[in-house]
Amino acid sequence: MRQSWRDLLFAHWRVPASALRPLVPSQLRIQEFNGSSWVGVVPFRMEGVMVRGLPDLPWFSAFPELNVRLYVEHGDKAGVWFVSLDATNVLAVAAARLLFQLPYFVADMEVEERRERVHYRSIRRNVERRIAFQASYWPSSPRFEPEPGTLEHFLTERYCLYSQTASGTLLRAEIHHQPWPLQHAGAEIAENSMAQEQGISGEGDAVFHFSRRQDVVVWPPYPVSDGRAATGLPDPA
Repeated sequence: MRQSWRDLLFAHWRVPASALRPLVPSQLRIQEFNGSSWVGVVPFRMEGVMVRGLPDLPWFSAFPELNVRLYVEHGDKAGVWFVSLDATNVLAVAAARLLFQLPYFVADMEVEERRERVHYRSIRRNVERRIAFQASYWPSSPRFEPEPGTLEHFLTERYCLYSQTASGTLLRAEIHHQPWPLQHAGAEIAENSMAQEQGISGEGDAVFHFSRRQDVVVWPPYPVSDGRAATGLPDPA
């Protein structure tokens, strides 16, 4: 599939790896940077979501999305583990749950840019407790590419996601994109109960980064035990 991620905020907090262990399959190691793991809350807009070679569909290919993510590895392959993903598009949510075995939820969402700030609102549907995110955010520095060994690189430069089937099979989906065009960011978060729903409580001040656009290619998931040779895919890194 092809996708374009727009007006994205990386909001990250420190969290002890031990607190995340119940949320992550035992086959995956929870990664740490400078002695701490991290949880990311990532609001953005999706555009151009479609199988490669096919045209966009106006009712399917563009919608807001909001992710809660952790940082893991299997063997020497670092990737992302999604705690939750919220989106407005009911069909996209159903397809992602079926094809990628990801914990997608339907939400009411609004995204608007005013005076060079992105204003973002998400409220998950059909849940007993309010699960919501409301914030405004903006870039606050020139654009840069994250350097290896830095926190920015650790948090963003990841080229696969992991998921798990109902029977416990660990899956990996390869992701390809250019290095992240990042900017430091400012943010005012009015409400954020996304990670707390899973019992995650971030520590200390948040770290914010902004990206205007990232174009992405995502391959279908495959069982990790099959190995890369079974996929016939090029190395996405």
